[in-house]
Amino acid sequence: MPSFDVVSEVDKQVLTNSVDQANRLIGNRFDFKGVDAEFTRQEYVVFLRADAEIQINQMLDILKSTLHKNNVDIRCLEEGKLEQSGKQVKTQVTVRTGLDQDLTRKIVKLIKDSKIKVQSQIQGDQVRVTGKKRDELQAIIAMLRAADLDMPLQFDNFRD
Repeated sequence: MPSFDVVSEVDKQVLTNSVDQANRLIGNRFDFKGVDAEFTRQEYVVFLRADAEIQINQMLDILKSTLHKNNVDIRCLEEGKLEQSGKQVKTQVTVRTGLDQDLTRKIVKLIKDSKIKVQSQIQGDQVRVTGKKRDELQAIIAMLRAADLDMPLQFDNFRD
């Protein structure tokens, strides 16, 4: 039986490359000359540090643009609060990966409400969809792409 998985993932290497590109960009920009500003990454969290709040906002725009250029959907970003510590302003941006339980349930409900004859089951942080015909699975993919979900979705392991 044909099947595919609905997942939401961000490649760590692409994230690392994007953060490195953003660091190079702020190093070359004229408005960041003499400013102690940098991006650091730990797993799926990117830390931003600068001297002023306006610079943090500019750094967020730079990070989003570099992620977008590297084909990472910026809907997966979750911005933290600004923290003032001495002369520095800090914040963190969390890159959400995996589907949480509420979203997996919502995806399964959307699939069942579509009345297309496929089965869907939750497997951890992904949803496996199986059906008898390939056309039905492609209709489900099109329906999920058109749905207004707050996370970017990828469709993996499409098998006939």
